[in-house]
Amino acid sequence: MTHYANDLYAPCVHIEWDEAKNLANQRNHRISFEEARVLFESGVDYLEIFDATHSVEEDRFVAIGQIRRGLVLVVWTERQEDVVRIISARMATRHETKLYTERMRDLS
Repeated sequence: MTHYANDLYAPCVHIEWDEAKNLANQRNHRISFEEARVLFESGVDYLEIFDATHSVEEDRFVAIGQIRRGLVLVVWTERQEDVVRIISARMATRHETKLYTERMRDLS
């Protein structure tokens, strides 16, 4: 089962995910894709990194940014021009938090 939700990422863009992966992600990382999608919907800036290592079959991206519970890392791909598919999500590590803070400071 794939989940679709309207969001504010861009006009007419949908966020989707596989529900089985969502449940597994909740067990493994204690964060749901519903909670993680807020990163794309909030309008708050986030760090986006192209993941060349895992982009063999499709382009993958890592987004690090603030949600209500703290700093989150979301792995995602763009399936179509108007569809973002969440692959995994977890709270950011100390190293990722430092990277995010440094890059965002450099951008301001």
